[in-house]
Amino acid sequence: MQYSILDFLCLLGAVGLFLYGMKVMSEGLQKAAGDRLRNILSAMTRNRFAGLITGFLITALIQSSSASTVMVVSFVNAGLMSLGQSMAVIMGANVGTTFTAWIIALFGFKVNISAFVLPLIGIAVILLLMSKSKTKSIGEFLIGFSFLFMGLDMISSYVPNLQENPEMFAVLRNYASMGIPSILLFTLVGLVLTMVIQSSAATFAIVLIMCSKGWITFDLACALVLGSNIGTTITPILASLSGNVAAKRASMGHLLFNFLGTIWCLCCFIPFVNMNVWLTEAIGQGNPEELYHFVTGLESTQPELYNHLFDNSLPESHDVLRQIGYMQMSVSFGLSIFHTTFNLVNVTIMIWLTSLYVKIVEWIVPAKKRDDEEFTLKFISGGLMNAAELNIAQAEKEITVYAERVGRMINMAQTLIHTKEKSEEFNSLLSRLEKYEDISDRMELEIAHYLNRCAEGRLSNEGKLRIAAMLNIISEIESIADSCLGVGKILLRKIQSGVEFNEEIYKNIDAMYVYVKEAMSMMVGQLGNMENVSNKALIESYNKEREINNFRNSLRSANVENINNKHYEYQAGIYYMDLVSDLEKTGDYIINVIDTLRDTFSKKTV
Repeated sequence: MQYSILDFLCLLGAVGLFLYGMKVMSEGLQKAAGDRLRNILSAMTRNRFAGLITGFLITALIQSSSASTVMVVSFVNAGLMSLGQSMAVIMGANVGTTFTAWIIALFGFKVNISAFVLPLIGIAVILLLMSKSKTKSIGEFLIGFSFLFMGLDMISSYVPNLQENPEMFAVLRNYASMGIPSILLFTLVGLVLTMVIQSSAATFAIVLIMCSKGWITFDLACALVLGSNIGTTITPILASLSGNVAAKRASMGHLLFNFLGTIWCLCCFIPFVNMNVWLTEAIGQGNPEELYHFVTGLESTQPELYNHLFDNSLPESHDVLRQIGYMQMSVSFGLSIFHTTFNLVNVTIMIWLTSLYVKIVEWIVPAKKRDDEEFTLKFISGGLMNAAELNIAQAEKEITVYAERVGRMINMAQTLIHTKEKSEEFNSLLSRLEKYEDISDRMELEIAHYLNRCAEGRLSNEGKLRIAAMLNIISEIESIADSCLGVGKILLRKIQSGVEFNEEIYKNIDAMYVYVKEAMSMMVGQLGNMENVSNKALIESYNKEREINNFRNSLRSANVENINNKHYEYQAGIYYMDLVSDLEKTGDYIINVIDTLRDTFSKKTV
């Protein structure tokens, strides 16, 4: 029977099911953990060893180093951790990905997958029908776990058989006995294969099945696994393409770490493989190199038995099947040990070179200077949408930047009031204010679009509430920008009317600006710490709002007396009160943001 296109498509489908299972499992965990997972990731900023442990734990939980490194790139992109801290987490993620290899080694050949997958799906469906959000998320996790092993089972079924389809691997077999060049070639094959399917775990599953059936030698299987360590870096690299410089540096650091690790391992490849063979034997799992020699020897000495072995016509009690089953376990443990020891040794060496990595990556990916007044989002981008629950943190950082930029407009508007009318400086400053307001409109739209795309992902109820709150916040911030531009429009009407302000008006307006700028500063500070909004900060903001309202009321009352006492003209008083009202509205928009923070984050108060 020849290997058909349909069989190949089925293999792709099996790999797809395997990857989809990991994706659903990861998303289920994110939704079940919510802020707890975000807080765990925040802990990685303490030191390189905390980052190492966190990277290991997260990757072990979500069963995908690609997913965890994409999350790390996202957090670097959001400014939640430095490049040096991200390197430690990425190193830990590389060790954590071996956890998947051990699951496959322990369960892939020992357990009849269908015996527990279908009952597990049955339990998961019941959980999905529950009303509680966390219970549904656990159900999604179990569904993903089941799909992962169903995919593994199907990969085993649809990987082409060399004996029946020798043409599939004929080219590689011609280069399998050249010594070091063969090792280099199979390392490259592992790299390319993992780049295509974007998962080192899926590559490991395929290699494990190929090696267990005696199609390739153990050392070449190790070379394939080694190459997959570089190939897996393609996912975060793709994710960082539309990110900022920090995100690109984090993904480049991941590539550099795995590439240099592969280089040292290739330099001592044969002794390193032999050490892992010895370790496998030392823990009582036999010699993983024996399977290939046993199967090839069987093919040359007993071809008929060999043919029966691979067409599944031998009875289960046959001695050869029992021997091969034992040696399959030996190979699976041997590859898992190789994968684990390589990453452990690599991390042990590289963890001390984190600072050097940062300098090299900063040299490879230099920063680009951008004009502050150009429209660029600093922390969020279209390409980093792999973890909807965690991407909310990026939006939080971007909203803080948005508020800071709009805060500068308040200073511009105050300066514009004191700038000589009809001068070149006045026109230039007014144009700059208009440009900032235009940027503000576009930033609001981009952040809102990003939040809406996050909302389309798999989110916990808490995540959905946070997104709704942030959409409200950016709307209020944009209104602050409109108020700032409103000052310019009031001044233009004043100029057209030929009205002049006296020193008393300027003094009172500046006093009003002091209150508004203090309120704005408080708001920006609380936006920068959304996770820990304090009661004290909330109270201070509400007190400042009352001061703004009281001062506005006193200025209104004094304005009537001042006009009656001929301190200034009636029309000057009109424009004066327009400016005061505009500033008071700015204070209202600020307190609306504070209200939203209180309603959404008050449970986190400290």
